[in-house]
Amino acid sequence: MKKTLYQTAIRTVELSRPLQALTNLQEYTCVRILVTIRGQLLSCLHIANFHQSVSVSRLRDAIIDTLALKLLKKGDVFNKETVWANALIMLVKHFVQNEPEPVRLPADVSASVVVATLDRPDDLRECLRSLMAQVSPRHVEIVVVDNNPSSGLTLPVVSDFPQVVLVNEPRRGLAYARNAGFVASKGDICIATDDDVRFPPDWLEKLLTPFSRNDVMVVTGNVLPYELESQAQNMFEDYGGLGRGFERFEVNEHWFERNRFKAVPTWEIGATANAAFRTTIFNHPNIGLMNEALGPGMPSGVGEDTYLFYKVLKAGFTVVYEPTAYVWHKHRRDMSKLRHQLFNYSKGHVAYHLVTMVRDHDLRALVRLAIELPLGYFWRIKERLRGRSSFPFSLILLEIFGHLAGPLALWKSHKIVKRLGRSNQYIPVSQR
Repeated sequence: MKKTLYQTAIRTVELSRPLQALTNLQEYTCVRILVTIRGQLLSCLHIANFHQSVSVSRLRDAIIDTLALKLLKKGDVFNKETVWANALIMLVKHFVQNEPEPVRLPADVSASVVVATLDRPDDLRECLRSLMAQVSPRHVEIVVVDNNPSSGLTLPVVSDFPQVVLVNEPRRGLAYARNAGFVASKGDICIATDDDVRFPPDWLEKLLTPFSRNDVMVVTGNVLPYELESQAQNMFEDYGGLGRGFERFEVNEHWFERNRFKAVPTWEIGATANAAFRTTIFNHPNIGLMNEALGPGMPSGVGEDTYLFYKVLKAGFTVVYEPTAYVWHKHRRDMSKLRHQLFNYSKGHVAYHLVTMVRDHDLRALVRLAIELPLGYFWRIKERLRGRSSFPFSLILLEIFGHLAGPLALWKSHKIVKRLGRSNQYIPVSQR
C-alpha cells in the first residue's frame, strides 16, 4: 500500500486574517486544519483533499459547517457570504470580546519544567530550544532527567544549555524519572513533559493561569500531533491520541464520586506530556509522588499519571483541563512501535484499575475491568465488521491481549520496585 494513503497534512488557519487557499498538498489525501482566532485555538477540522489544493471557498464552507452555524442566532440566512460575515462576528464576540480576562498567576510564583528523557538526544535538543523560547515573567527552572546516564547521550545535549539542571536517574521507568525531577526541582509548580514535545512561546503561562485558584492542584493541556506523515501516526490519532479536545473543563471530588458503579475516568483528563502540579501535593499524606510500579519502562506500561490524578481528586482537590495551553507531540512513526505502545496502554489501564482496587479499595474498578472494557472490545470489533471503523482487527486483538496481561505485568512491576527501592521523598524547598 502506498505511503501517501496514510499521510495527513497539518495546517493552521487564523480567522482574523483573510483566508488563503491551502497549497503544496500533492503528497496528502487529507488535511487536518487547526482553526485559531487571534491566537486562540478553537477547534480542528478535516478535509479530504485527495492530493489537491483546498480552495478558499471550500475552506470557508468547512469552517462554517464545523464552527459558525453552532454560534449563529436563529434567523434567515440568504447566502454563504452572509453566513460567513455573521459567523466571524459571532466568533469574535463569543471567543474574544465576551471572554473575561483570566486572573493571572502572580509573577513571584516560580515554576520548574521537568523533562524526562531516554536516549533521544535530537528530540531533547529541539525540546530544550522550544522551552528556552518561552515568554514568562516568572523564574522558570528547566530540569532534565536522564533515565539512562550510562549511555552518555544526554549529557552533551544538556551541556549546550548552561541554564538547564541535569539529574541522573539510572532506575529505569518514567515514574522514577519524573519523581527524581520533582524531588530535585525548586519551583512552586512542577510541569511534566516529554522530550518529543514542542511548545508555542505562550504555552507555559496559559498552563499556569488556572493555579490562581487555591483549590486547583493539577492543570493539563491539549496535546496536538506534530505531524501525521505515517500510517502509525494517523492510527494513533484514530485511536484517540493524547489531546482531550478544545473545550475547557474542570473536575473535582464531586465528579470523582458522582457514579457509584463506574470507575472514575481519570484517563479523560489529559496526559503528563503536558501537565502541571502544585508541588504541595508531593508531600501530601494522601497523594505523594508517582507510583513507580506504573508507567512506561515498567512491565505495567502506563498508568502513573492517571493514578496521580485519581489521588488528587480523592483528596478533594480540583483538576483543570486548559486547551489553550497546547503542545505538539511527535507520535511514533513505525507500526511496530505503535503496536508496542497500544499493548502497553492496555496493560497499564488494567494495572491502574487494579491499584485503585487494592490500595484504595475502589470496587468500581471491577465494573470497568469485567464489563465496560470487554463490551468496548466487542463493540469495536462489531463496528469494524460493519465497515464503520477502519481500526485494524490486529490492534483490537492486541488490546485484548494487553488486558489479559495486565495483572501479571503489575505483579512483575511491583517485584522490580521492591528490588530497586522507592523514589526519594519530596522535601519542600522551604525545608531544604
